Amino acid sequence: MFTGLVQAVGQLVESSRNSIWVSYGSAWPDDPLVLGESIAANGCCLTAADMRPTQVRFDLSGETLTRTTFGKAHIGSKLNLERALRVSDRLGGHIVQGHIDCVGTVVGRTAMEAGEIFEFQVPSEYEQLLVDKGSVCIDGISLTVIEPASGSFRSAIIPHTLEQTNLNSRTVDDLVNVEYDILAKTILRLSEPYK
Repeated sequence: MFTGLVQAVGQLVESSRNSIWVSYGSAWPDDPLVLGESIAANGCCLTAADMRPTQVRFDLSGETLTRTTFGKAHIGSKLNLERALRVSDRLGGHIVQGHIDCVGTVVGRTAMEAGEIFEFQVPSEYEQLLVDKGSVCIDGISLTVIEPASGSFRSAIIPHTLEQTNLNSRTVDDLVNVEYDILAKTILRLSEPYK
């Protein structure tokens, strides 16, 4: 379980068919990562399978490669990292499982007085999960949906989020991992028999 509040931006340093090595630099000096712990990398819940100083290896299943951007990731890619939520932590974003639903696309960036407006496009079969002023997780970042329509939506990105995540390096046509709000998914599923 995660919150969608990015704690560090790492970098993909090695990649093979079914695993990646990620450098996390000086993040968490007083609370080192441990083997087997869950870490959200660009919003995808992955397990620390091996360790080096300031680097962690994640094994990638076929499902992960199919459903996320990791199948197309390249060396040097910046990855938003978040360690699993502790029971005593503040839930500052929203409930994020780290289970990616689909891949979306950045379709626009517009400067505003403080930050930017990003526009994202997602597959049309998921647009019913987008609720105006609801939550969505993009590359592990808890964002607020603005005016969803026809599979696209906007989100206001404040300067802090731009500086502390990989969004500052995102350009139009970049692919992003998308996880919809678990509450929206659950309500939709439970309401299906009554449609």
